[in-house]
Amino acid sequence: MKKTFKSYLPLLLIALLCTAIMLFLVLPQTYYLRRAIVHTYPKIDQYPLFENRVVTAGEPRPWPVAHDYGQYSVDPGFAERFAELETVAFLVIRQDSLLFERYWDGYGPSSLSNSFSMAKSVVSLLVGIAIDEGYIRDLEQPVSDFLPGFDGYEGRALTVEHLLTMSAGVRWDEGYSGLFSLTTEAYYGRDLPGLVGRIRQEAVPGERFVYQSGVTQMLAMVLEKATGRTISEYASEKLWTPMGAEHDALWSLDRAGGAEKAYCCFNSNARDFARFGKLMLGRGEWDGRFLVPSWYMDKALAPATWLVGEDGNGPNNSYGYQFWILERYGNRIPYMRGILGQYVFALPEQEAVIVRLGRKRSETRTDGNYPDDIDTWLDAGMKILGLEVTEIVRGNGHNLSGR
Repeated sequence: MKKTFKSYLPLLLIALLCTAIMLFLVLPQTYYLRRAIVHTYPKIDQYPLFENRVVTAGEPRPWPVAHDYGQYSVDPGFAERFAELETVAFLVIRQDSLLFERYWDGYGPSSLSNSFSMAKSVVSLLVGIAIDEGYIRDLEQPVSDFLPGFDGYEGRALTVEHLLTMSAGVRWDEGYSGLFSLTTEAYYGRDLPGLVGRIRQEAVPGERFVYQSGVTQMLAMVLEKATGRTISEYASEKLWTPMGAEHDALWSLDRAGGAEKAYCCFNSNARDFARFGKLMLGRGEWDGRFLVPSWYMDKALAPATWLVGEDGNGPNNSYGYQFWILERYGNRIPYMRGILGQYVFALPEQEAVIVRLGRKRSETRTDGNYPDDIDTWLDAGMKILGLEVTEIVRGNGHNLSGR
């Protein structure tokens, strides 16, 4: 019997499907998609998946231990929330001494965890140092001096400060769960400079705060062009070693010998992350020496209120130079924040630092427009600090009885 074309159609479709699958498996441009499908959503312990550059620690200077260290525990009222969001580390520093720490799920004082977007704050600190050292002229220096092609929009130059304040006016899909988002490609891909080169300017810079990880990656490229060093080398020399970090950190790369994933992926432990909290409290000073100029820290840790907020309904009251800011207990609290609930809070009134690391963050927000798990970590830390409700609420209606 003579076979018709229709009889071969199923076999043809199967062959086409197999060919498509083979192309997907071998084409370089699908590399990040393959990794994203295999490893799915980012996790705190994925640094072994990537090449990493060491952020070298020098002579370690462990935190002094408070005289009442070991005499505290997390209030039982917070236990369910700690477990629900899979907390792996919780630490409180008071007056430069280790007051409390606890670890879960096999984590300990030296266990590495991804910082995720807390790394953005590290990049900001390095920018302040680079300005102080003259590598970058000032906040108004055009980005095009370092990255030709980013000339601004409609006659307005794109500046270093625009990158710092996330007001660059560029096109970037910040979706974390989308398979085809630029952020997913940045995390699982292996050509960050090429990805940055595809960023396009679409709005006048310096007008609206729009949170975009690609903007921090641009900042890192500016730093490398300006200093002639990798950001890991610069961070080791200017921050990690002078702060007396106890352990080397790892900054994950896009490929062997490549670029740091500057917008995320600085891997360290709770004790060493807390050093950034002390730096915030000291406005850049560390044991009598300014590692970051105080004028820069004052700007970095204050909201860029001249920008329209991300929701478009008022000024930006929550973001400075790659640092978050919130108002609670009647105080302004600057903090570092990562997508899976990584936090370093600096509490100036209490001379304290709170660090929380974990696998999850709340998906709901407070009236102050920040993830509501933050209230849990702050309230639990305040209780460990031994402050009474009347001392810390100051009439703003917060209740520390536990959630």
